Amino acid sequence: MFTGLVEGIAQIKTIDLGTDSAVFHFKSVDFAHELKIGDSVSVNGACLTVVKQDTEEFSVDVMVQTLKLTSLRALKVDDYVNLERAVLVDSRLGGHIVQGHVDSTGEIVLLQQHEKSLQMNIEFPANLLRYVVAQGSICIDGVSLTVGSVSDDKNQISVWLIPETLSRTNLLHKVVGDVVNIEVDILAKYVERFVSKMSPK
Repeated sequence: MFTGLVEGIAQIKTIDLGTDSAVFHFKSVDFAHELKIGDSVSVNGACLTVVKQDTEEFSVDVMVQTLKLTSLRALKVDDYVNLERAVLVDSRLGGHIVQGHVDSTGEIVLLQQHEKSLQMNIEFPANLLRYVVAQGSICIDGVSLTVGSVSDDKNQISVWLIPETLSRTNLLHKVVGDVVNIEVDILAKYVERFVSKMSPK
């Protein structure tokens, strides 16, 4: 489990593509020396397993299904990624409950600078919008964010990024047209299932 509070950003050093998987190797990772083989790390919101590490770098295996379902398929060498280790049970939760199970991808359709924030509009599948509410939580590329507004007719949401978020995540490098990973709030899914089971047949 994760919180969506990014611990750091790193660059992709190499990508080794196989027939049904890939190995991503990340460089300049502040906490790489603390990782162990088998640890879970959120990479742009996708939960992946460490298969190799040293003092400043680590590698993860990425299965073909993950590549198909997430924005990891579009990453290139030298791209920046958001990283977060699994939450400790004695830590403050912060952010919100994030599983690292990407629901879908979305496309950035607007970036608009305001006085103290950057507005980012994201378009994504209509079937996920029922889990999103204004002032609710959403995870974008592994970053826990508050939804500013929801536009059902456009299949879009808006989030406002403060300077602190931009300085600590790879969202600073995003441009219109970029694809991002989306994980909706798991609590909304549980509520939907509970209500559907309680409803009379």
